[in-house]
Amino acid sequence: MNVGLMVTAFGDDDLADVAVRAENSGYDAVWVGELWGASAVVQATELACRTDEIRIGTAILNVYSRSPAVLAMTAASLEDASDGRFTLGLGTSTATAIEGLHGTAFDRPVRRAHETIELIREFTAGNGEPVDYEGELLEAANFPSIETSVPVYHAGLGSANRRVVGRLADGWIPHNIPFSTLDEAFEEVADAARERDREPGEITIAPYVPSAVSDDRSEARDTLCRHIAYYVGSGEGYRRAVATKFPGEADRIAEAWRSGDKR
Repeated sequence: MNVGLMVTAFGDDDLADVAVRAENSGYDAVWVGELWGASAVVQATELACRTDEIRIGTAILNVYSRSPAVLAMTAASLEDASDGRFTLGLGTSTATAIEGLHGTAFDRPVRRAHETIELIREFTAGNGEPVDYEGELLEAANFPSIETSVPVYHAGLGSANRRVVGRLADGWIPHNIPFSTLDEAFEEVADAARERDREPGEITIAPYVPSAVSDDRSEARDTLCRHIAYYVGSGEGYRRAVATKFPGEADRIAEAWRSGDKR
């Protein structure tokens, strides 16, 4: 089992300092999130330049604010900057972020994820053949593919989105899915993989344990409460994922959030 760390600021240390400490402490990977305030791509580039062996990933870049071509170029560039240590983690994000922040319609998120990953695969095939793609939402015409072997992970939560993982992705980032339900949830990934003649065991499962480090237990708990409340309150997919194990709590969080009682 590999152990990764989602890097955030610790005291006066910046993310690159944390990544260096993680590498020196024996972690296998560091992951950078992105919502608002900083670009995960720029941060991942700095991490690549400051470290030597630890893997670097994005968890996650959404599939709306950057085109598949930009995501493919980003992956290839970070793969080069990191000497082959980069993983492209993608996801749909939430309507709150996509519509409220990026000003883009949160239209058919599962299909958007499917076509984005499929098109990135074609753009990075490195076979010299022109990419001609016509999907239901996305298209590209007569551009040669670039060569990179970057793994693509997808943070598919709902049933349909998990099937996207099984059909196309190298790994699955089950964000906020209760650990006790992971095996059952992965079966949908596995079924979709088998339908494409893929081996489910070759799909990496990369869940994470939300953690907060503080000498004050209450402060740490409050930090995690805010983290969980944002996702469960602002994203229906996250609410449904948490509700598989904690239905009453998830519904109360979502109701309070919608009524404006975010505290």
